[in-house]
Amino acid sequence: MPHVPHTVRSTAVSPELSADVAAALADGRAVVALESTLLAHGLPAPRNRAAADELEAAVRAHGAVPATVAVLDGVPRVGLSPDELDRVCGAGLAKLSVRDLGVAVGLRRDGATTVAATAALAAAAGVVVFATGGLGGVHRGARESWDVSADLAALAGTGIVVVCSGVKSILDVAATLEVLETGSVPVLGYRTDSFPGFYRRDSGHPVPWRVDDPAQVAAVWRAHRGLGSAAGLVLAQPVPAADELDGALHDRLLADGLALLAERGITGKDVTPALLEHFHAGSGGASLATNLALVKANAELAARVAVELSR
Repeated sequence: MPHVPHTVRSTAVSPELSADVAAALADGRAVVALESTLLAHGLPAPRNRAAADELEAAVRAHGAVPATVAVLDGVPRVGLSPDELDRVCGAGLAKLSVRDLGVAVGLRRDGATTVAATAALAAAAGVVVFATGGLGGVHRGARESWDVSADLAALAGTGIVVVCSGVKSILDVAATLEVLETGSVPVLGYRTDSFPGFYRRDSGHPVPWRVDDPAQVAAVWRAHRGLGSAAGLVLAQPVPAADELDGALHDRLLADGLALLAERGITGKDVTPALLEHFHAGSGGASLATNLALVKANAELAARVAVELSR
């Protein structure tokens, strides 16, 4: 008797929304997603917990509802309570990209979501604007290592506006922009003609398009979606000029950090946390101040864009 394969039934897993996020979406009001990897893996304690409140307050101050995203007890959550933010900012959460979401849910684990995973869960919940610090991208030496962030593939297939400060200077910026182009992801510079380099306002590469106010961003997004594209959109805003990291200090820390990665054999998802810690320690905390300033500015801009889209 021939083998007849059994059909495996799948059960849809929907993100659980906080009460204020659910109410805002039901009413058509503005919501901004915020990632949790920044809190769990990008900022030191206890500064990360204070930053969580500051970012959510920045979103609210500009007319939108914040929706920090994470997986807790195996449940994808869009919008967190103060107690849940405490858990995210404590130790021990896994770092979850899109490929890890099913594992974390299936094993009922806790995890902080990267740009890719946050975008996926936010879009599934109906949130269309997301604020973060910097995108992942193509790592230097990717011709040999194939180390390319899942953020880029996720944006090519996820309908969401990501407000960021470009990509970290540790990455191959030119290659990252090429991959975004291949994925048909529009890249807009907000009040800039240069693609930002996270700690630095100018990565040395131009942006394809420039916009100067949230209304223009909203018009581009509506047209992009109206023409049938399933891809997201990158809105790149430079760090405020007063908070930019000193150029000579940045270049020294970057060179030393890349050497440190090679010496210790650090690769993959451990690269960014290791370099952020290196910058923080080597700059006497200046890089942390820059990081916080740019993320807060991005949260404020994302809220303004979300409000414009909700009109």
